[in-house]
Amino acid sequence: MSKSERQATVESLAEQLRGSPNLYVTDFSGLSVLRMTEFRRRLRAAGVTYVVVKNTLAQRALAANAVTELDGHLKGPTGLVLAGKDPVAAAKVLTDFAKEFEKPAIKAGLVDGRTVTPDQVKRLAALPSREQLLGQLGGALQAPLAQFAGVMNGLLYQVVGALEALRSQRSAAS
Repeated sequence: MSKSERQATVESLAEQLRGSPNLYVTDFSGLSVLRMTEFRRRLRAAGVTYVVVKNTLAQRALAANAVTELDGHLKGPTGLVLAGKDPVAAAKVLTDFAKEFEKPAIKAGLVDGRTVTPDQVKRLAALPSREQLLGQLGGALQAPLAQFAGVMNGLLYQVVGALEALRSQRSAAS
């Protein structure tokens, strides 16, 4: 790889890293081509990019984005999971695949500027998805409103019943 090719790779990776505030560093050694293809397919389905890169080039691209916390984890075969804006979806795919095939190994991660350990990545994967959390929030907000509407409806029926009783009482008296 010539110097200009390396520079282009670093610039491309640095640009991808700017668009992805969340990333995970993995060790993909031991994965067959078939398994790697399946892993990339699952990540793509979740809207996540997987990049296999030389460690020195990854260090340069990370340094261009002022990220130095992961330098100690860039040893051996390295793949970067560029999670974009949603760190949970990528963590779910990564941990599920690692449970199923025992590879790739999670070395570390960077979530919203903070370094995370492999155990923290697994805890992130255990969180409900964004859609599930929004549904739970909607349900929590909707329940008191539905109860209030029921109470108001009951009061309306009581007022209507009282007015009807008063009308029938006056019509019987006259």
